[in-house]
Parts: sequence; C-alpha cells; structure tokens
Amino acid sequence: MSTIILAIESSCDDTGASVLIDDKIASNVVSSQIDHEKLGGVVPELASRKHIENIVWVVDQAINDAKINKEDIDAIAFTRGPGLMGSLLVGVSFAKSLASSLEIPIIEVNHMEAHILAHFIDTPVPEFPFLCLTVSGGHTQIVKVDSPEKMIVLGQTIDDAAGEAFDKAGKYIGLPYPAGPHIDKWARKGTSKFTFPIPQVKELDFSFSGLKTAFLYFLQDQVKMDNDFINKNLADICASLQNTIVTILLQKLILGSEKTGIRNIAIAGGVSANSSLRSQLQQVGIEKNWKIFIPNIQYCIDNAAMIAKAASFKYNNKEFARYNITADPKLKI
Repeated sequence: MSTIILAIESSCDDTGASVLIDDKIASNVVSSQIDHEKLGGVVPELASRKHIENIVWVVDQAINDAKINKEDIDAIAFTRGPGLMGSLLVGVSFAKSLASSLEIPIIEVNHMEAHILAHFIDTPVPEFPFLCLTVSGGHTQIVKVDSPEKMIVLGQTIDDAAGEAFDKAGKYIGLPYPAGPHIDKWARKGTSKFTFPIPQVKELDFSFSGLKTAFLYFLQDQVKMDNDFINKNLADICASLQNTIVTILLQKLILGSEKTGIRNIAIAGGVSANSSLRSQLQQVGIEKNWKIFIPNIQYCIDNAAMIAKAASFKYNNKEFARYNITADPKLKI
C-alpha cells in the first residue's frame, strides 16, 4: 500500500504544495508573489495575505497533479520555521485544519533542514557525513550533516546573508527584486575588473554587511566622477560583485572541509542556483578531490518538494507533531 504525504511550504513569499508517493515526488506546485518585485522586497503583511489567497488552489493543484484524492493522504507536512511569522501561520493553520478533517497525523519540518535534505529527492545522493553550504536570502550556513536527524551548524553569518547582499547590491544599481538572478545574468557578459574587500571573520562564520557598505561607497565615488558609470559598466560591476561573494563562500567551504576532513560537499538554498557558484564549486571540487552534490534548480528555491522529502524521514520514524504546535519564525537547526 502506498504512503502518501502532502507537504506545504509558506515560509516567505512563495506558496508551495507537493505530494510525495512512496518516496517519489508526484507533484510540486509553487506560486510566486510577483507583487514584491514592484515594491523592491518582501512586505510581510502582504505576503501573508497572498498565502491566504493562494494556498487552497495551490494545494488542490498539487493533489490533482499527483492524481490522488484527499482521502488517500497519510500525513500532512508543513514548514514550521524559520521564516516570516504571518506567512508561516497560514501554512501551519491550513495543514492542521486539513489533517484534522482527514484524521491523519501532521509533521513539522525545519525549512533549512529541508533545503539540505532536498539532495535526497534525486540521485545521486550524498553519503554521510557531508558538508552543506546553505545560502539564501535569509541564511548563510555551513552545516555538517551526519544523518537526516543529526545536523550541526559549523558556521553562519554574523549579520547579513549572501542572498540579501545580492538583493541590496542589485537595488543600488537599479536591478529588479530579487536581484540575484539578474546579477547572475549580467555577470556572464562582464569581467571581474573591480575589487571589493573580503571580510575577515573568524573560523567558519560569514559577514556580508561590510561588503554591502563598501559596494555602495564604491558606486557613490564612481558616479561622482561619471554620472553614467553604472550603465556603462553594469556587466563588469555584476561580475565583480558576484565573484567576490562566491569567493567568500568557497573560501569558508574549503576551510570547513580542511577542518573536518569531509570531502562530500553539497550546496543548497536559493543562491545555490547561481551559475558562478555552481561552476566554481565544480572546479574547486576537481582541485580538492571532493564529491560535489548540487540540487536541481527547481529544488534550490523555496518549494514544498523539499518539505515532503524531509517529512518522509520523520514519517518513517513516526515522528508526528501535536496539533497544538504553532509556527516558530526563529527555528534553528
């Protein structure tokens, strides 16, 4: 008899639903909130309202795409945190209500752990232990993964995340939100001719606030001399900034491998879709004799398939949540 898990993701501004049948993703639906592009960033209150508007049809679409009925579902998983409180509450409340009506268990999932466990959706899968560089708009971490149930954060950002650095820098040069993909696109047309500082942070921690400030001051100084500097040099500016951020990430990942002796290396999170990070990681992997694991692009962004996969490990261990559970916006690994 098949095991069917419905998963819901609503940690930020994307509403996602996915159905996993016997450990295989049968559907994966994501509704993105394009309104935030016009506003230059995610507005928490608007995000939660959009989740309320979208969640019913997103879940229905996932169920229909998987060719199942609601009554076939064995458990419902949801993102408990971290994320925006209002957004999380929509997903948590919907999951609990639907599960209660079907009289089936619920499974809470940590959003950051799910990004890492997305590597187990498709083959090849990493062997334990492995190091995972998890980079997104809200987090930058190096995590030692001993098993699906045991993860240890070895280093993390002490201020801003890599994804936020991309977005803020993109705003400075007039690119739409989210700026990461636009910077990536422009960077392919340019060269890293400009130099930005590499922050000196202890051990495996990260810092990007200083880089953002240095980048802003650089632009201000150049524009004083040439008012059209950004337009004339956009590709090179993007290439230089992107190369600096990727260098910071890879330097710490190399140090993490050296300190732990682990050569199974993975990346996850929205920034792991960056083409330069992917290509440079592959090159470093060849030089360091690493085994590299890079997720499919659709599982890098926030999505419910990774929530379903993470939930499957808990389902097998019968780790079900109580119905009085609520969202935790500051949930940690």
